[in-house]
Amino acid sequence: MSSSYTAPLLAWYSRNARDLPWRRATGPAAAWSVLVSEIMLQQTPVARVLPVHGLWLERWPTPAALASAAPGDAIREWGRLGYPRRALRLHAAAGAIVERHGGQVPSSVASLLELPGVGTYTAAAVAAFAFCQREAVLDTNVRRVLARLVGGTAGPVSASGAPAGSGLSVAEVRLATSLLPSDPAVAARWSVAVMELGALVCTAATSPACEACPLAGQCAWLAAGRPAGAGKRPAQRYEGTDRQCRGRVLAVLRSSLAPVGRADFDVVWTSPVQLERALDGLVSDGLVDPLPDGRFALPGTAG
Repeated sequence: MSSSYTAPLLAWYSRNARDLPWRRATGPAAAWSVLVSEIMLQQTPVARVLPVHGLWLERWPTPAALASAAPGDAIREWGRLGYPRRALRLHAAAGAIVERHGGQVPSSVASLLELPGVGTYTAAAVAAFAFCQREAVLDTNVRRVLARLVGGTAGPVSASGAPAGSGLSVAEVRLATSLLPSDPAVAARWSVAVMELGALVCTAATSPACEACPLAGQCAWLAAGRPAGAGKRPAQRYEGTDRQCRGRVLAVLRSSLAPVGRADFDVVWTSPVQLERALDGLVSDGLVDPLPDGRFALPGTAG
């Protein structure tokens, strides 16, 4: 089945692939860059990740370099990427890589899955993109492309026909695996090409750029007249939420090299109840250390 899709997609990718730093090499030397990028790219667009990824690797070019830093330094370098617990997971993963794998990112999916913060998608992505292995890499973009190309639906659907949730179905994994070329290196390139197609052409927009798609002539969704899906979920409100409050608190801590007092947070957030809830949550998540004198610091940085 894959043969009819492979050649046109790979030819398109050769002409249109974005020059992203984590795609410029493969093997052990590049695996750390790929792992960092995959964790940063979770729920975050490429444009926001690019500058932070570059600064991160300048400061911590190896897992050992990050593992030797304080967790709070990782949070500070994470900046405004959002979901800062990812910084702690990446720091913990670096420590595990040093302790269990001699400082080298492991190549097997099984070993990658044992690292803190690494799930099925990230393990497959690192194995494929850094080590050219034949692994099905299924992010949101790939799931949408395959649902349209083969399934004829606007996006992934469950067995009942309703829009699929975030969890992968067995059928999706089987389909993606069946489409992989047999040669591991070609399969790895196919995986990144499908992802790029979903990011640049077969997007979630109401009117994706089907006229630019190299697989348009084989697309079941296009042949069916591009039937509508369930539509996008309304964007979640951010202003005034606990998440925004947490972000303001972390911004204060990132901007200070010394521990800060509660009054410093009162300046950036006016609701004492919400601020207290945000601080409790950040402490519980390991993102903030409460100090005996009543001040707060990023973890591991108070000394």
